[in-house]
Amino acid sequence: MPEGRIVKALSGFYYVADQANPERIVQCRARGLFKKKGAKITPLVGDWVVFEAPNDRDGYVMEIEERTSELVRPSIANVDLAVLVFSAKEPDMSPLLLDKFLVHTEHAGIDAIIVITKADLLEEQDCSRFVAEYEKVGYRVIPTSILDRRGVEQVREELIGKLAVFAGQSGVGKSSLLNAIFPGISLQTGEISQKLGRGRHTTRHVELLPLKEGGYVADTPGFSSLDFINMTELDLAQAFRDFEQRSDECKFRGCLHITEPSCAVQAALQAGEIVEHRYKHYLQFMEELREYLRRNKQW
Repeated sequence: MPEGRIVKALSGFYYVADQANPERIVQCRARGLFKKKGAKITPLVGDWVVFEAPNDRDGYVMEIEERTSELVRPSIANVDLAVLVFSAKEPDMSPLLLDKFLVHTEHAGIDAIIVITKADLLEEQDCSRFVAEYEKVGYRVIPTSILDRRGVEQVREELIGKLAVFAGQSGVGKSSLLNAIFPGISLQTGEISQKLGRGRHTTRHVELLPLKEGGYVADTPGFSSLDFINMTELDLAQAFRDFEQRSDECKFRGCLHITEPSCAVQAALQAGEIVEHRYKHYLQFMEELREYLRRNKQW
């Protein structure tokens, strides 16, 4: 049986791009076992699947192959890269929101890059400082501008051959950036929407847009929730990459880096090796998580 990737899910149908011929998209329903109450897994956009198609138009999803990653909101599987897009100005950069996005991508096991749009509006010194801070943490940071084309080619190279999700503040210019990277992608999006039956008034959903160079960009409604769902206090600590790099040096296993003695993270903070605002955000997120856990405690 052929294999392919689900590029869209809508109203009980799964649109599968045939791996052997990606331009062939088959409208599939899920096999009965996926619909049973208590089913352990249901198909998601991004899933690699085995499908059965008696003709070129219709078929059935028979098997779902093992996932490398999974996001809940938006619902998508096998994401290779999260592109976190934040503007230098208009709206102003929000390191707090950026760190929250990074927590969620780390917890999901998805690599991330940080893209700064409208970099031409930022003083070079301020831009360099921000880049240095997050590169020190371990993330690639790419300042971009659609006016002078800076960074556009670097972002394009990161996307090729991957399934990438764009996320970030609203109004930062994600669509303009994508159009600068892949000219004509808006037209391509319209063509795909028409082909897959996406109407003007259809509720927003996840859809994969193929790139001519190879790979997909996920057209999603965005991260609809950044609550710390299904996360423990230790999960949160481990989702800060710069903290996790030092955790083996802490005296106590499972150190949360707050009040524990002989904590390597607190020592690094005092030595100026950890960005202070990152640690402040961590404390804020920990309080949010504890409040969430208190509200949703299972008795």
